[in-house]
Amino acid sequence: MDPELVRGLVTVAVGAVSGGITNAVAIWMLFHPYEARGIGRLTIQGAIPKNKARLARSIGRTVGERLLTPEDLAGRLSAPAVRQAFDAAVGGILDGILERERGPLRDQLPPDLVVAVDEAMAGIAPRIAGRVAAWAESEEFERLATGWMERIREEVADRPLGESLTEGRRAALKDKVESWVGRLAEDDELERTLRGFVERHLDQLSRDDAPLLDRLPPGIIGALEHAITDYLPIALERLSALLTDPDARAMVEDALRTAFDNSVRDLLIHERILARLVVTDRTIERLVDGFEQEGLDRFAESLARPEMKAQVTRAVNDAVVNFLRQPLGERLRRFTPERREALIGTLGDWLVRVARDRTTRDAIARTVDRALDAVERRTWGDVLGVIPAERLAGALAEVLAGEQGKRWIEESVAQVAGRLLARPIGRPADWLGAETSAAIRTGISGAVWVWLQQQIPRVVEQIRVPEMVEQKVLGFSTQRMEEIVRNVTQRELDLIVRLGYVFGGLVGVVAWGVNALLG
Repeated sequence: MDPELVRGLVTVAVGAVSGGITNAVAIWMLFHPYEARGIGRLTIQGAIPKNKARLARSIGRTVGERLLTPEDLAGRLSAPAVRQAFDAAVGGILDGILERERGPLRDQLPPDLVVAVDEAMAGIAPRIAGRVAAWAESEEFERLATGWMERIREEVADRPLGESLTEGRRAALKDKVESWVGRLAEDDELERTLRGFVERHLDQLSRDDAPLLDRLPPGIIGALEHAITDYLPIALERLSALLTDPDARAMVEDALRTAFDNSVRDLLIHERILARLVVTDRTIERLVDGFEQEGLDRFAESLARPEMKAQVTRAVNDAVVNFLRQPLGERLRRFTPERREALIGTLGDWLVRVARDRTTRDAIARTVDRALDAVERRTWGDVLGVIPAERLAGALAEVLAGEQGKRWIEESVAQVAGRLLARPIGRPADWLGAETSAAIRTGISGAVWVWLQQQIPRVVEQIRVPEMVEQKVLGFSTQRMEEIVRNVTQRELDLIVRLGYVFGGLVGVVAWGVNALLG
């Protein structure tokens, strides 16, 4: 073979191998070695690992300032596709709220939150009652309440009450009153109240030293005297009829016999013997028979005579006046504790029986019925015009500012809160209606989207894209970065190595040609 040709082939081969290896080493040294190796200035390190921080900063700046600017983010978040996705998400949330069947609000809340709500309501109710009481005592409340009463009076002054009291409302009102009276009568609190009322008034009467005569209405003493005088003949007639009873007759005979025996003891011996012979048991029986047959009747007839009746009237008057001149408190203070307790118990039992008696309830029902009949013939102006508006406002303020009013407001707030928490929510779309539900969906979605668009520039300004990209790049290991680059550009890197072989071979051909020309 021609030596010149062999020399040329070797030159071309060496150039091709040199070019390919050089490019392969250059590509390898982009990432290798990962860490600096060597001594002193003779250290080597891959280009990318060595300049990783600068590369990350450059990539972040390029992405944040040219590829993904705040304007690009804002425009992207305002795109129609994002609006459609947003409307779909908001619609799904609203559908879950409006279309879902829900039970009581208390069941929808976590147990810890329910306890917190109960504690909050327990603390809010007294504060609301206190605020209302303070407001009720202000001049502003008096002015507002007075104006409110006057406006109501003017609006309904000529309106008949009968228009409001329909048969159904009237029956419902009567039933409600009967129900209230029934519950009140059977309530233990009523019994305690009545017994306490009796005990307090007896205690007050026991300290009253005024004569009972001064406490009675004028004219009642004369009526009482007349009644006692007229009743005496009737009492004697009843006493005569009483002697027909064997037991009563025996008691009267025994009483007369005992009285006779006591009288005989004070007589002399011969008088005592004579009395025993004259007054026997048979004599006492005939005496009682005489009283039974006509004795008491004649005594009653004698009481009917004017002169006798006048004497009886004076005697009765003296007895009644003497009785009434003694203070009632003095009589009550003579009672022993046992007798006093018995009196309190008796009066309390009587009042409780009266309050719980069916007749009392019927009387109240009849009174309510008569009151409703009378009310139907009047107008609202007649009813509201009886009391001045200022007085009504003052009474309302007094009620709201009092302890009872505060307690009522506290109980009302607690009841309202309890009912709200215990009431089933149901399906909100049912009680809102289809049109209202659709309007809520459209309105909320539009309002939230407008608000979101207003907030996007402010939010995007807070997104530091260059810093985020830089930190992300720095977070990658060199090996991971090499894998990413090679996965994307491996074909191009292989092409670079091949081109190195080609260019190296061309350099070898040129070198061989030059040698041949110069040779």
